[in-house]
Order: sequence, then structure tokens, then C-alpha cells
Amino acid sequence: MKTTLSILALIALCGGATTLAQLTPGNPLSGLERLKDFEARRASSSDANWKDGNADARPIAPGGTLTLAELDGPGVITHIWFTIAHEAPFYSRLLTLRMYWDGEDRPSVECPVGDFFGIGHGVDKSFISIPIRVSSDGRARNCYWPMPFRKSARLTVTNESDKRCGAFYYYIDWQKQDSLPDDTAYFHAMYRQEHPCVMGRNYLLADLAGRGHYVGTIQSVYHMSSGWYGEGDDFFFVDGATEPQLRGTGTEDYFCDAWGFRQQDGPFYGTPLWEGYGEGDRSTAYRFHIPDPVPFAKSLRVEIEHKGSQQFPDGQGSGFIERDDLMSSVALWYQAEPHKPWPALPPGPDRLPFREQTPVVGWKAVPDAKHSEAPLEVQPIGGVTDGKQLWFRPSTGESWLEVTFRTDAEMTAEFWAKMLHAPDYGTYRVRLDGRDAGRLDLYHASITPMPHRLGTFTLAPGEHTLRFEGAGKNSQSKGYLLGFDALTARVPVYTRPPGFDLRKVAAETK
Repeated sequence: MKTTLSILALIALCGGATTLAQLTPGNPLSGLERLKDFEARRASSSDANWKDGNADARPIAPGGTLTLAELDGPGVITHIWFTIAHEAPFYSRLLTLRMYWDGEDRPSVECPVGDFFGIGHGVDKSFISIPIRVSSDGRARNCYWPMPFRKSARLTVTNESDKRCGAFYYYIDWQKQDSLPDDTAYFHAMYRQEHPCVMGRNYLLADLAGRGHYVGTIQSVYHMSSGWYGEGDDFFFVDGATEPQLRGTGTEDYFCDAWGFRQQDGPFYGTPLWEGYGEGDRSTAYRFHIPDPVPFAKSLRVEIEHKGSQQFPDGQGSGFIERDDLMSSVALWYQAEPHKPWPALPPGPDRLPFREQTPVVGWKAVPDAKHSEAPLEVQPIGGVTDGKQLWFRPSTGESWLEVTFRTDAEMTAEFWAKMLHAPDYGTYRVRLDGRDAGRLDLYHASITPMPHRLGTFTLAPGEHTLRFEGAGKNSQSKGYLLGFDALTARVPVYTRPPGFDLRKVAAETK
């Protein structure tokens, strides 16, 4: 569209371009009182036996593709909602969403489901913005970007994991129109990644050809080392310019924050996922150019530097040097078709920064587990590995539990404990082979599975011990119980070679 996409258009897209032109500034409900000349339509996963049935979800086999909708235009998709039950960890990065407008061969939207809905890394997490809202602890995903089409629209989801997607629920709400204005542009969303960032050049967010306007960036980073990754500036090169017309002052500045990141969300920008400044921490930030889209008549190239602080093996440090973090992004824009082809999407498993071995040890350890005087059993429970957990039921906060496991070869990995949280669960110190692995407060107002990062450890071949030591309970908790699902190991897909020094690599790539 030639006119600026406004916040009002995204909140109340009711009645096409004519209605939008009549909206009263400052009132998102303006225009609702006017009669509409479109038909409200919906494609959903509803049971075909809608009178008596309740089978309202669709399964997707490993490698399978589910067609969500095939719509006849002209029309505008105004709302998309998903909720998903999947057997694979990080499933939202292993499911690929594609959208095709007017019978095109190449999709105009091609993204992992989670990244499209604003959270990277396959993480389920809630946040609120104008065009995207995620709720239910990250399990209810909603999108309000208007998506017009003249002839047809086709939406698919592909399961690129080796696990079955047991239930995919969806709504696709759209308006059947008589016609669309001549200046109506098509919605696009493109995912790309660099695992790791390529030294000696900026990270490429978008490289577009045609006429349109850029409306958003979602950036996710897996931190390869401790420190601050976000000293890099953003650059927008419009219509073939050799110098960027829009130049930034820092990554957090582009994402409208300041002095680093912290977890927060809002209408146009936010960092809904922020684990910190440590090695292995993950983050996702978004910036939606709704009040300030970037128009282009011929082309647009958007880049961002991957620079920040770094400590070196000799104890020296730098506050501004290229970093080799694992970075991924989604670029969002509207343009007249056809769009420029982009590189093939990496396969689902290659979008993850690690390979997870699960479980290293779990509920099957019950017969051999050592523990203080307290009941220990296997409890069937939903939402965990194999539908079972190791359930430890002490009556005091000083009890302990040990489980053992073996490794056949030396392993350096980031270890995570998948635990259950509940109203009567306690607080525990964790040790791996006697080394401190953190403190877990297992209280939650409802029964909720949660993963906890224990840290990166190098384990020699042989037997190892995971120990939980009681440390009391949350003041809100009614008890000292512990629910253990599994210990998993995340082996990184990218490791630095011995003697790696970013100073040398940066100097060699200048």
C-alpha cells in the first residue's frame, strides 16, 4: 500500500480501504458503526462433524505438510491463531509456515512458526504487541498483520522434525472483498540465519527488489560467549544507494531500547526473550515499523553489524569487536509482486544451535535412585517426556535425591533439567558430580513443566551423579515435593577451534 500502515489499521481492519480512510485518528473503534460491504469468512481446524464432533485438531506426521487454507479472492486475511501439541522439543522452530498469494510458485511467507509469531529458538513464551500477541505461556499464537490477495491464498505448515505433531489447531479469519485498490501490496515474511555470523561482513536482514515498504524485524541471537553482542549499528540502503540513508547507533537503539536489553514488550518494540549476557544465553527482539515504514521504489537492503564486547584468552578485552554469535531473523514487508527469490530455508534441525540428547536420564532411574526417607515413585502426568515423571514426596525441606547415568564418551554440553512445578513443590540445590548446578524453586500456582539450565559441563566417559538437595520451599508453596522429568544435554552445532581468538579472526577478515 502506498499509504502508511497505521496502528488503527492493525487493530480494526474492518471494511477495506474505504473504511480505513474514514477512521477517526485516535479512536481505534472508529468506523465500527458503519455498515460493511465484505463477507466474514474463516478457515479452521474445526471438526467436519461440527454439530456433534470435537475432533478440532489436525495431526502432522514427521516430514508431512498440512494445508491450512485455500482461499478464493479478492480478500484480506485479518487474523491467524495457532495452538499446537507436538512431541519434539523446540517444535515451533521445526514447523515451517508458508503462504502463497495468487497462485505463485515461491511463497511470500516462509518462516518457522515460532519466529513468525515473534519468539525465536523454538521457545514458548508470551508477549504483547500490536500485530502479534502470544499468550497461554507461549502456546496461543495470534497474528494481526493484514494480508491481502487478489486471486487466491494458500497457507501450509510442514513438520520438519522426526516427531509427530499430535494436534495443530488453527483459525484463519479473512474478509471476502468485491475488489482491492490498485495500490494494495502483498505481505511478505522471510527467515534467514547465520550459525555463526560470518566474520568480515554485516548480518543481512533483507535484500529486496521491487516497490514496497519495510515494516518489521525480529532478531534472535544465541550467545557464543559472555558479554554484550549489541554494539552493532543498523543500515538501510534504499533504491541502490551506496551509503545508507538510515544509519543507526547500536542494536538496542534500533530495537528502541537503551543501555543493553532487558525482558519487556510493547506495541511496536520489545525483547520478549532475554536470558542475559552469559555464554549460551538466548534472546529475541522485535521492532515493528508501523508508524515509520521504510518505503522503497526499486530495492532495499537492510544490514546490522554483529559487534560487541569480548574477553580474550590472555585476559584482555574489547568493547567493540565482531562476534561470532548464532543469529537468525525474520524480515517483514509489503510489496508489489513479484518478489525477489531468496535462498532456500535451512532444514528444521539445522535451525537449532544445538542437538539435544533427551533424555540422558529420567523417570526410568527410579529403581536405582538413592534418596532420603521419603516416598519415591513413577507418576503418569501429561506434558512431560513419555508422559511420566519421577515423583519424590518428602515432608521436610532437608531431603535429598540422587540419580545416576553413564556416558560412553567424553561430552561437553549444556545440561538442562526438565522439572515439574506445582503448588506443593519445594526448593532444591542441584549438583552434577559434586559441582554446583544451580538452585531450583519448583513452586508454581498450577502444575507446569519447565526446563532449567544447569550450565555447561565436560563429562568424562563413565558414571555420573545428579543430586537434588532440599533447600526449603517458597513462602507460597504448600510442600516440599519434587517432580523430575529428564536431564537433557544440548551439544552445540558450532564450536570454536582450539586457540580461537576473535582479534585474529577479525584482523584477518578486514
